[in-house]
Amino acid sequence: MNNKISYLLNTVRCVQRYSSVLTPKSSATTRKHILWIGRHRDPLANVNFRKLFFNTLPSLHGSSLRFLSQKTDTCSTGAEALVSEKASQSSLEVEKLGDSGSLNPKRAVDHNEPFFTILRQCTCPSDALDLAAEAAVSVKHYTNCLTTAWRLFKSLSEEQQRYEKQLIFEHPAFTKLCQQLLHNARRMTRGDLVFSLHALVSLGVPQNTLLVQTLVRVCQEKLNQLDNRCISVLATTVAGMDKDKNVSALQAGLQLLVEQRISSIRDIFILQNLMKCLGKDAPVFLKKKLEVAVLREIDGLTFPNALHMFLALVAMNYCSLPILNACSKKIQENVQDAPFRQLILILEACYTLQYRNVKLFSALADYVNSTAFFWDKRQIILFLSACEVLGFQPSGLMDTFAEKVTEDPEFLTLKNLLCVLRVYSRLNYVPRVQKHLFFETLHSCLNKFLPQISNTELLKAVYSLGILGYLPHRALDELLQKDSKDELILSDDHKEQNSMMLHCVKTCMELDSPSFTKPAFVLTENLSSLVSLNLRKAQEALIELLGDENMFRQNVQLPYKYHIDFEIRMDSDRKEVLPIAATDDHPHSQVQRLAFLFAPVSAFCLGTTHPQGKLAMKMRHLNKLGYHVILIQNKKFQEMTKEDAVEFLKGKIYSKDAFSFPEATVQDNN
Repeated sequence: MNNKISYLLNTVRCVQRYSSVLTPKSSATTRKHILWIGRHRDPLANVNFRKLFFNTLPSLHGSSLRFLSQKTDTCSTGAEALVSEKASQSSLEVEKLGDSGSLNPKRAVDHNEPFFTILRQCTCPSDALDLAAEAAVSVKHYTNCLTTAWRLFKSLSEEQQRYEKQLIFEHPAFTKLCQQLLHNARRMTRGDLVFSLHALVSLGVPQNTLLVQTLVRVCQEKLNQLDNRCISVLATTVAGMDKDKNVSALQAGLQLLVEQRISSIRDIFILQNLMKCLGKDAPVFLKKKLEVAVLREIDGLTFPNALHMFLALVAMNYCSLPILNACSKKIQENVQDAPFRQLILILEACYTLQYRNVKLFSALADYVNSTAFFWDKRQIILFLSACEVLGFQPSGLMDTFAEKVTEDPEFLTLKNLLCVLRVYSRLNYVPRVQKHLFFETLHSCLNKFLPQISNTELLKAVYSLGILGYLPHRALDELLQKDSKDELILSDDHKEQNSMMLHCVKTCMELDSPSFTKPAFVLTENLSSLVSLNLRKAQEALIELLGDENMFRQNVQLPYKYHIDFEIRMDSDRKEVLPIAATDDHPHSQVQRLAFLFAPVSAFCLGTTHPQGKLAMKMRHLNKLGYHVILIQNKKFQEMTKEDAVEFLKGKIYSKDAFSFPEATVQDNN
């Protein structure tokens, strides 16, 4: 009865306020002022959190204020707490008396009442807070104002959010709202509880404040009362919080609850949120249960679900091929609806999960290529960089982008230039049209940045161009001057890598120079008569094919630190294999030298036999040294039977078409 009387009084009070509040007071004038004066400064730089959270709370018994933990947050500099701990604890003790720990009947909320009608008309977070200050009379009103403020806030652009956050934290009603949530934490419905916590954390209220910690503790106590929807929201919230004692305890409770309820969850979206919350530390058996639960509902997979499933699996560090294949198929069918940022996230997720799906990558690349006019050039660079990390060569897009570079090279910053050089060199791609103009454009851009480029960046740029067979003379001269003066600072962390790049640059200068001529003889050295285990099958096949180990050399070391797995020498007509010892004194013109390279899959562009940059450079240089290169993908060779391996090598040795050469390269003759 007392509750009914209290509810009646609150309703009368609310009606009285509605008579003077027909529409929410707009903060448009204030918003314009803040946005104008804060355009070129950090809007949160001068926010006084102490004033924000404490000066409007005079009824807190004057107790001292402090953090619940020593952890700090970027948004909580100078803040101590939302409210006093002592006052809060006393209020919780009072509220405990009315909390039986079981589900109590809840009053039905009429969302058609004037308050909620006006709330739905709010257009910015400050409008919702204005309404809370004027007309909110119950915790339901306050929680709905908070969640509405968050809903409106997240729809803003990133720049707008920075300024709107300042308005929210400085709004007088926000502190009052936080106080009401604290005092009524145990009386909230389960939906209000989890949505309020989610909104506060998402808005950037410091995690170590008493309000957030109290809501986390109440969620722990009422965890078994939450339905699947509330569990999903709570899981999303916990996934974005730092792991302190309360959050870790809540996460552990969620894990136990998920184990019990997983068979009853039929919503893929909820399952995704749980996967993100449980994370990579979840036990393997639970990850497999979640996988089974998702596969059970895979027929109802939507396009947004497919996009976010990649991120959920990354969060859980679990590569499920059945789920990823189903998601990939859905994305390929609806790729035109994917935001650009989501395309990048998908590629990054595939790299993290070591998931290689050439059809998916091709569909994404073809979509970006067909809509290249729509995207900013920097976005395309970002996409190409993600492909490069995967070792995937989107040739069509790379041709299109090369045209954009030659048409308008001014957009290239030094950072973008280095990224473009790295992508094209690693993927060993030379544009099909105007390739000379493309290299000259990149060379010109590099020359423009020479006065400001660092030694390491200069080395990387020249190295990338060298891999493609292009010699940028001016940059080379400056690099060699720095090297001769010991100005090339090789840090301890990357000393070996930088030394390797410098060696490759000097090798390219000699072998790719137009003045270089093929030597009559190449000094070689046998490193060892033994071959590695993964080449044992090739050794046995050559012995069976040629009849004698003296008919080939193995594990051969060449000048410039190049190494080949096997060497065979043939007559000039390539009809007969000659013994190695008998050909040492023959003129080079009467002997054809074959170099066998057994390369791992990682040395090729994904899904192709196209060699990546370093391998292509090696093939080009071996050809300059007088070798015909036979490139073999070792994984496929190892999968052959012994008989098939012999026939395969026979075809490679005696067929003119079997000789592999790298992509034609460009020489700078200026």
